[in-house]
Amino acid sequence: MFDDRSPIYRQIADRIKADVASGALGPDEQVMSTNQYASFYGINPATAQKAFQTLVDEGVLYKRRGLGMYVSPGAREALIAEKRTRYFDAVLGPALDEAMAIGISADELRSFFNARTKRQDQ
Repeated sequence: MFDDRSPIYRQIADRIKADVASGALGPDEQVMSTNQYASFYGINPATAQKAFQTLVDEGVLYKRRGLGMYVSPGAREALIAEKRTRYFDAVLGPALDEAMAIGISADELRSFFNARTKRQDQ
């Protein structure tokens, strides 16, 4: 379930963010409590609390006093926009830099893109 690459609280937060981004968790939908989460995954409740607080701080979740944690309206759109920006910066930017460095023209890139999307549309 959890790996050793990053802190468990970060992995929990990332998993919940992925569920929100995919639509598996919708706006104003309640998420498991920190105690339920800790019990279900066999982790320290403080670890789950840190993950949930991180998500509140990031605007992904909000608290309803006495009721629990809920997905913030607009969180999905914000997460998708963030992922798109990271994708352009981390993947497409360097790919385009490399293409320009080896002399691939904008027309060649457009032709490749059009052929690729045409194949996927079929």
